[in-house]
Amino acid sequence: MALKNLEKWLLTGLSLSALALTGCERKEPPAHAAAAAGEEVVKIGHVGPLTGGSAHLGKDNENGARLAVEEINQAGLVIGGRKVRLELDGEDDAADPKTGTQVAQKFVDEHVVAVIGHLNSGVSIPASRIYNDAGIAQISPSSTNPDYTKQGYRSAFRVVATDAQQGPALGGYALKALNAKSIAVVDDATAYGKGLADEFATAARAGGARVVAREATSDKATDFRAILTTIKSAHPDVIMFGGMDSTVGPFIRQAAALGLSAKILSGDGACTEKVAELAGDAVNNLVCSEASLAVSRMPKGAEFEKRFEARFNGPILFNAPFAYDAVYVIVDAMKRTNTTDAAKVLAALPSTNYNGVIGHIAFDAHGDMKDGAITLYRYQDHKKTLLDVVKYGGVSA
Repeated sequence: MALKNLEKWLLTGLSLSALALTGCERKEPPAHAAAAAGEEVVKIGHVGPLTGGSAHLGKDNENGARLAVEEINQAGLVIGGRKVRLELDGEDDAADPKTGTQVAQKFVDEHVVAVIGHLNSGVSIPASRIYNDAGIAQISPSSTNPDYTKQGYRSAFRVVATDAQQGPALGGYALKALNAKSIAVVDDATAYGKGLADEFATAARAGGARVVAREATSDKATDFRAILTTIKSAHPDVIMFGGMDSTVGPFIRQAAALGLSAKILSGDGACTEKVAELAGDAVNNLVCSEASLAVSRMPKGAEFEKRFEARFNGPILFNAPFAYDAVYVIVDAMKRTNTTDAAKVLAALPSTNYNGVIGHIAFDAHGDMKDGAITLYRYQDHKKTLLDVVKYGGVSA
């Protein structure tokens, strides 16, 4: 009798433990709570580097997307006669192509309606095939390599200019403003860095300049003395480095330490406050570009900046307004099709005609912005200062 009672006690205890464990593991899923409230939960994926050297830029993009989702939910969204609540599924791709494709497949498996990302061109390009095969829209707020949208995938869009516009803008500045006759070109061997450097070199050569040195490093490098020694012996008027702020900053500092006086040019990946921290006083030798208008010149930039800083207790770092607008472009497609079906949302994106924070958003046949601008900056006292604006399409700067 005692043995049977013991067995019964053990079985009861185990059952209760199993129930307790199940309760601990299971959190009330937002979809269940929304269903109880008569809402439909629609997931939008956001992906960028949240770890590694570009984590600050990835988080900035995610914050832009998150602010849009929060505002839309607060205002209330009704699609097809049903209340919809958006849910941002934020993921880290660590700026790594392999990780990026794994995250892309995760989004497909989770049936997100669309994806905002990736930040890096070298991650967007391989991930784009997965989204295309699944019929899910991908809008990158920051990938600038032209190849991203030249693959022919109907699902690939971006809301920034490409390096085909950014490279020539920098090249034109080197030739006309700096009177450069000889240039050295360096890239970080990523799709972004090499793509931008190649576009710059092509534009500079077309304008009559000579490429006297062409070097490559990696996006993880921190010591550039060997490359800089080679460049110094070539006596270039200008040095172009295609890379992110985490590498361009140390490069600028080390160039100054070696006595190189040539102006250093770079693109949007280096046009940040962090590059000033990493380069020190030598940052005053940098001219960089952004594949957009400055926030201060965006039609709704000032209001967005106030809301962003109030929500996240800090300034905009990079492409947060573009990630923000990308969410609204997706919701605009939902409203126009009166559905949250991913395939129908994707089908509606080519006909986008939306006025956002960054300005008018409409896509060409490749999924690129029809209108836009490239903004050039210099640094004074470690602060980024607007230098010039180069327009393309019909944008007014």
